[in-house]
Amino acid sequence: MTKHTVPTRMQMAPSMTGPHEGYMPGFGNDYESEVLPGALPQGMNSPQKCNYGLYGEQLSGTAFTAPSHQNERTWCYRIRPSVKHSHRYEKIDVPHWKSAPNVDPDVTSLGQYRWDPVPHSDEALNWINGMYTMTTAGDVNTQVGMATHIYLVNESMEDDYFFSADSELLVVPQEGVLRFSTELGIIDLEPKEIAIIPRGLLYRVEVLEGPARGFVCENYGQKFELPGRGPIGANCMANPRDFKAPVAAYEDREVPSTVTVKWCGQFHKTEIGQSPLDVVAWHGNYAPVKYDLRTYCPVGAILFDHPDPSIFTVLTAPSGQPGTANIDFVLFRERWMVAEDTFRPPWYHKNIMSELMGNIYGQYDAKPKGFIPGGLSLHNMMLPHGPDKNAFEGASNANLGPDKLDNTMSFMFETRFPQHLTAFAADEAPLQDDYIDCWSDIEKKFDGTPGKK
Repeated sequence: MTKHTVPTRMQMAPSMTGPHEGYMPGFGNDYESEVLPGALPQGMNSPQKCNYGLYGEQLSGTAFTAPSHQNERTWCYRIRPSVKHSHRYEKIDVPHWKSAPNVDPDVTSLGQYRWDPVPHSDEALNWINGMYTMTTAGDVNTQVGMATHIYLVNESMEDDYFFSADSELLVVPQEGVLRFSTELGIIDLEPKEIAIIPRGLLYRVEVLEGPARGFVCENYGQKFELPGRGPIGANCMANPRDFKAPVAAYEDREVPSTVTVKWCGQFHKTEIGQSPLDVVAWHGNYAPVKYDLRTYCPVGAILFDHPDPSIFTVLTAPSGQPGTANIDFVLFRERWMVAEDTFRPPWYHKNIMSELMGNIYGQYDAKPKGFIPGGLSLHNMMLPHGPDKNAFEGASNANLGPDKLDNTMSFMFETRFPQHLTAFAADEAPLQDDYIDCWSDIEKKFDGTPGKK
């Protein structure tokens, strides 16, 4: 149990940019936090009357009958129940945010693709209309698969709130600093960090330093969890203590406000008369978290050979098939390379999984040129890929002393489903048309000579 109590009332405003009370450590913990002393009931969840005239309400992230080790829910003690933050809904158009299935017959997803960073826009873009979908996979209606987005945000949401009934969002910043003011507290997020925003949690996104750009993995399926370490044991990779959940904070503001909901791939808006961020106290294990990618402790080969990239898995979202993920989030960060008599970069391969990679900063070792910070690449299932000629020649002829792979941080969203390009990815995003040519000058070296290397 992680507990936090704030002794005095804490209010937020849309323009708030100052420091706040901090975070509680742990991943999947049972947290508790209150702004006002005694606002959180003890020993029970649903008293006949809550203190301060609050309403008790449960937010469930899993089915009621899920196995106890998977069951996730949070009890909120709020100024108004959520039904007061919901009214008649009007369908709206969010043109660039797409959901699976989204198979455009005029777009070819079969191929190896790479994009330069999507440039910032002079248009006013907030968290909702600044979301540009690159790929979709699976089916949002059956809650399997995912989508990958680029966000471009240069405008804060004011008296405007959002939640997704479709998915949890894994947010990977590349430029700028964002504040997620959520029902359960505040998360500030900058490059080299990630955040997980649960399905159904209501929030507002503000720009602290902008313009902001980054990547989003929209997970339609089972929630992200830490991967099993197996024989690695109890330590390394991502440690639970390094994940941080926000402490309670609330707004009590009577102002006309808008709530936008993403539901089954469609967007709807409702008008209400107050801020919905009115949770004064809460306890449970269904909460947003942030994680500093610099605390990820890589493991790897210390004698020979190059292990599979699964050793760099930060988070995994399971599927119904054991060992085959709906999504894996994989991190390639600074590390020492020490393997002997070994081709150290990623080898050439074809994979049953579909791999979308993004570059946060620095240079990726398998592609010394062309894969730049803010850029993306896609290698769909069973399509061959691997190092370009320069990377291959350099690694094949390198002096294999200990070498620090430095100033690099890239990631991969990997899924068991094919990832289909959107029309935006195919026609508007800065696609590198010559990417496939990076392998064209790889030479035939075989001549039948025994012992030739």
